[in-house]
Amino acid sequence: MSVEEADAAVCYGPGLRWGVMGQSLQWHLGGGAGGIKHFMEHLMDPLQGMMKALGNPNITPELKQTVIDGVLREAGERSVDQLAQEENAVLMGLLKLRTQYSEHGTQSEPTTASGLKQARSA
Repeated sequence: MSVEEADAAVCYGPGLRWGVMGQSLQWHLGGGAGGIKHFMEHLMDPLQGMMKALGNPNITPELKQTVIDGVLREAGERSVDQLAQEENAVLMGLLKLRTQYSEHGTQSEPTTASGLKQARSA
């Protein structure tokens, strides 16, 4: 799997969900009608086994270069600043949508791109 394919898998897979609710609520949904209790009783052990099987990665200079090369291909001609602006625009759109569907919004949530940037650096 390439760096670009791995990023796409996260962006269009769990990343979409993680932008809506955190991992714990995702587990609650993943448990189906039984919710988090079912998830913990029936799904956590296999998940834990998969995590253990991953072990500790060996970060070699070659692996570092593979990631660097893949990220630069994925970024294309876009600068870090341009990528950050794109990310902020998408996040602001998600936050606007979230306020339409959530009773749990708070006044401390950022409402502008600069507020988002400040919140991210805090």
